Amino acid sequence: MQQIQRDFPLQALNTFGLPALADRYVVVDSVAGLQALVRAGALAGTAQLVLGGGSNVIFGGDFNGLVLKVAIKGRRLVREDDEAWYVEAGAGETWHDFVRWTLQQGWPGLENLSLIPGTVGAAPIQNIGAYGLEMCARFESLDAVDLGSGESRHMDAPACRFGYRDSVFKGEAAGRYLITSVVFRLPKSWQPITGYADVARELEAQGIAQPDALQVSDAVIAIRSRKLPDPAVLGNAGSFFKNPVVDMPTFARLEAAHPGLPHYAQPDGRQKLAAGWLIEQAGWKGRDLGPVGAFEKQALVLVNRGGARGEDVRRIAEAIRADVRARFGVELEAEPVFV
Repeated sequence: MQQIQRDFPLQALNTFGLPALADRYVVVDSVAGLQALVRAGALAGTAQLVLGGGSNVIFGGDFNGLVLKVAIKGRRLVREDDEAWYVEAGAGETWHDFVRWTLQQGWPGLENLSLIPGTVGAAPIQNIGAYGLEMCARFESLDAVDLGSGESRHMDAPACRFGYRDSVFKGEAAGRYLITSVVFRLPKSWQPITGYADVARELEAQGIAQPDALQVSDAVIAIRSRKLPDPAVLGNAGSFFKNPVVDMPTFARLEAAHPGLPHYAQPDGRQKLAAGWLIEQAGWKGRDLGPVGAFEKQALVLVNRGGARGEDVRRIAEAIRADVRARFGVELEAEPVFV
């Protein structure tokens, strides 16, 4: 069983670079070790926070409880059939490294999700997505440990209740489980997803008409590298707000008032709007409020200009939400979790 540490600093473990101390902190590097912690009563009677790569958490201050730092490694081909490869990764694997590894093995399917920060275990919680692909489209199953009982649970896609940047782990099962590994179904009848304009333009600029999966990944990496700041240089949590999805009457009203409004039709007939465009039109691109600002290359990303604390992030997020609401009548929802 791993040793629990007291008053552990978390600033280096969240990509926004916010100062915070964990009252108690432990590294979880195996299922058996986690279950031993539960059996020993280490989790009883205290708040818990499961921490992956720290790219989707905003610390408002010190955490008065136990932080479980997920460090379970491993990646392997579980099986294959005529239609797909089934590939498993430990929850503590870095997401981008795992994506590139699958591509190098000749198993396409995750390339559009390249360079998304965080760990494999966090991907199902958020149902991460980018450039026309959501993780749930490649998801097969996951294993998790119930933090109350220590029992292992195997969960398929219906049990996870995936939605847009959502899952059961953000709703009724929030805080109940620690995901230990995830299996992805990577299709053998692969076709590139290049419908997003940025991806199409990047491939065209490189003279690639029929890209393979690695070339799509390279294009996504190039796009994200230009648009998004490196957290090691400028603290951030990636895209800070979800792209809002609105019904057709709301969309018709907005399109009439703003003819250039970017939008993406959804299967249920609603329209997804570009939150970054809404924020930019509200005057926030490149604008700071105290030590936190909206990044000058992508208004959807809030950045730590230096010395920011959790309350500074909350202040600018609420100011942006209020301005977008006033200008467009649209509510923005933050992607990161405030702790």
